[in-house]
Amino acid sequence: MAYKVDFVQVTDIGLESSPVSKALAGLRANEARYFKNKYDAYFITVPVSKSKSAFNWVSKILKDERNIIIGSKPLETASLLVDGIKWIYVFYESGLSINVLYTIDNAKKRAVGFKLSEGMEIPEELGKFKFARQKSKLAGTIRGSYFVIKNEY
Repeated sequence: MAYKVDFVQVTDIGLESSPVSKALAGLRANEARYFKNKYDAYFITVPVSKSKSAFNWVSKILKDERNIIIGSKPLETASLLVDGIKWIYVFYESGLSINVLYTIDNAKKRAVGFKLSEGMEIPEELGKFKFARQKSKLAGTIRGSYFVIKNEY
C-alpha cells in the first residue's frame, strides 16, 4: 500500500519493525518536507515487496560502484522524477536511508547518499565513510555521507 508521507503529523506507518522507528519516520518526513518545499512534489513510499525494481536498481549501484551490500532489511522505497532528476530512496529497518540522485541528462551530477537515523550506529558496510551531522526539527540529529556515481545505470 502506498503511503503519502506527512511531515506535519509524523507517523511510523510502514516502519514499525525498526528499533528506531520514530527517528526513521522523522528522517522520512524530513525528506518529504524537502520535496514539497523545493519541488512541490509529494513523497510517496511503497513497501519493498511492491517496488522490487527500484530496490534492485539501488542495490546494483551500491554493489557495482563500491561493492556494498546492505545487511539490514529494506522496508520501503520512494521514487520521484523532478526537474530531470530521478530520485530513489530506500528505508531500512536499521534506521538507514539511502537515496540515489540520478540526473537524466547530466552524468556529472549523480550520487548515492546515506543518512543515519538518530540512535543508530554506523553499519559495518559503511564504516569507511565519514559522516557529517545535520540538525533537523523532524529527525533530530541526522548523520550523512555520499559518493559520486561513475557509471551509467
